[in-house]
Amino acid sequence: MARPVKKPPEQWEREILDAAKELFLSKGYEDTSVADIMELAGGAKGMFYRFFQSKEEVMHVLGDRLFFENNPFETVRGRSDLTGLQKIREVLTLDRANDEREKINTQAVAILKDPRILAAAVQANRRVLTPLWLELMEEGRRDGSLRTEYAKELSELLPLMNFWLLPSVFPADAEEIRHKCRFLAELLSAMGLPIIDDEMYERTERILGNSEKRRG
Repeated sequence: MARPVKKPPEQWEREILDAAKELFLSKGYEDTSVADIMELAGGAKGMFYRFFQSKEEVMHVLGDRLFFENNPFETVRGRSDLTGLQKIREVLTLDRANDEREKINTQAVAILKDPRILAAAVQANRRVLTPLWLELMEEGRRDGSLRTEYAKELSELLPLMNFWLLPSVFPADAEEIRHKCRFLAELLSAMGLPIIDDEMYERTERILGNSEKRRG
C-alpha cells in the first residue's frame, strides 16, 4: 500500500492530475481506476477524495487545465499580422493541433452523459469561452474581416455547438452528425462567420466515432 507523503495540498492536486493525464493517455479513461491514479501519484486512495469527488471530475478539471496551459486565444491575441476572422480560424487550427488535448477530449465525451458533469461543462464553456470568442469577433468587425450583426449571439452559440453534436445529449448516428455539421457550416456562414471546413467535419467524426467505439 502506498505510504502517504507530506506535501502541500496544491502539490498533491497537481500530481494527481499529472498521474491521471498520463494514465488516461496511455491506458485510456475507462481502463484507469482511482486506485491506479493514486498508485502512480504515490498516495493513499483517500487522498484522492480530498480533492476530487470522482474520476469524472478529474477528467473535467484536466480538460480545463490542458486548455489554459495551451490557450489558443492567448497565442493569437497579440498577432498583428492576422485579422479577426483569421485569428478565429487560427484558434480552431491550434485547438486541432494539440494532440494531448484532442485525446483527452475524445475520452471525455463519454462522461458528458452524466447530467452533473454536462451542466458543469456547459457553464464553464459559457463563462470562459464566450468572452474570448466575443473579443475576436469584435476585432473582426472593427477590421472589416467579419460582417455580422450577431457577434454577441455567435460568441454564445460557439461554445454550445459541441454539446449539440454529442450523441449522448442529442442521439444521432454518423450520417446525422455529418448532416448537423453541414447545417452548422451553412448557418454560421449565413451569419457572417465562415469557419467550418472539411477538416472540422473529419475531426468531429473522429472524436465522436472513437467515443462510440469505446462505449460499444
